[in-house]
Amino acid sequence: MPVDIQRIEKDQLACWRLRHGDAEVIVAEQGAQILSYRQGEATPILWLSGEAAFQTGQAVRGGVPVCWPWFGDLARNPQSVQDSYQGSQPAPAHGLVRNIDWVMARSESNPGSVRLLFSCNTNAGLPGWPHAVELSLQVCLDSKGLHLSLTSHNRGDKAVALSQALHSYFAISDIHQVTVEGLDGRPYIETLEDWQQRQQQGDLAFVGETDRIYLDLPSRLSLRDPGLKRRIVLETQGSRSAVLWNPWIAKAQRLSQFADDAWQRMLCIETANVMDDVVRLESAASHTLSVSISVETA
Repeated sequence: MPVDIQRIEKDQLACWRLRHGDAEVIVAEQGAQILSYRQGEATPILWLSGEAAFQTGQAVRGGVPVCWPWFGDLARNPQSVQDSYQGSQPAPAHGLVRNIDWVMARSESNPGSVRLLFSCNTNAGLPGWPHAVELSLQVCLDSKGLHLSLTSHNRGDKAVALSQALHSYFAISDIHQVTVEGLDGRPYIETLEDWQQRQQQGDLAFVGETDRIYLDLPSRLSLRDPGLKRRIVLETQGSRSAVLWNPWIAKAQRLSQFADDAWQRMLCIETANVMDDVVRLESAASHTLSVSISVETA
């Protein structure tokens, strides 16, 4: 089976392209962000905005951005996570590592898989982040799918609390047709209605703007898409929470790098450690958040 690792450029961004058989992944050094994942000529598995800008210092809309050491609005995070940030400037949404260059530290290819390891030196100039935490992302592509592992290792002498997410955008046929399986009976926070806690009944279908934090989840969720006759399966480790997001009509018109009608063709299922699922790293401890993404016929 042909395998290949190649360095490429997308406008201003240095990227790496991994190929395994007919599957292909593109990763940007900026933010160690997965930009695309596809298998052959089928509809891409990850959604990337047609208006995405590949500019230095600017987050790209789509793929899998890495959110770390907090997710979303820092002020909505537990106090222990808020206390980890000591910056004088307002905290940027989704943390501090999305718009900086990571280092491609290691590559490996064999007939069974291709993999890259990206590292980020969080103790060298992240504004307001005085903690010695090593951060790495392993990207592996094989015949089973795409495997992402985000590891935080506390090299300092004090405990650190953090929240995080692999903010995955998935490509779908039509938001009105898809459902997410594996959520039945699970508690969630409805952020659009005063952050009320509720309980999911049955599979999740979509009828309007969605921004929910699901808690106490199983290790497997799946996105069933009858229009594409496929099911995208997410299998996670080191995570009991996920964020599900679709901006719908009105909010889509206010988003950058986002066509007015793009909400119909994407859905975010974000593998996360948020709310009660935050990570507390003692000195010398490490934590790995991982997700494997595969496709089945549905």
